[in-house]
Amino acid sequence: MAEPRLQPTVKFKPVDAPSLPELRELNERNYARLEAKLDRLFDELTASIDAKLGELGATARGSLSAQLRWGFVGMASSLNQFEKRMTKRFFWYFMTQGVASAAIILGMLKLFR
Repeated sequence: MAEPRLQPTVKFKPVDAPSLPELRELNERNYARLEAKLDRLFDELTASIDAKLGELGATARGSLSAQLRWGFVGMASSLNQFEKRMTKRFFWYFMTQGVASAAIILGMLKLFR
C-alpha cells in the first residue's frame, strides 16, 4: 500500500503591503538586539578565556622553564653517556678490523715469499 504524501501544514497568512515596512523594521530591530547580545556574550567569553589562560600561563611559566632546564640537563648527561659508549664500541670495532687486516696482509706476504 502506498503511503500518502505529506503535505505542509504551515500556511502563511498573506501580508498586506502597508504592514510590510513595519514588519521589516521590527525584524531589523530584533536582529540588531540579537547581534548586540551575541557580541556581548562573545566578548564575555573571550575575556573569561583570556583570564583563565593568563592564570594558567603564570603558573605554568615557572614550572615549564624548570622542567625544560631539567630536561636539557638530563638529555645532556644521556648524550654524554651515549658518546662514551659509542667511543668504546668504535675503538674496539676498528681495533679488531685493524688486527684482522694486519693478519690478512701478513698471511698473504708469507704465502707469496
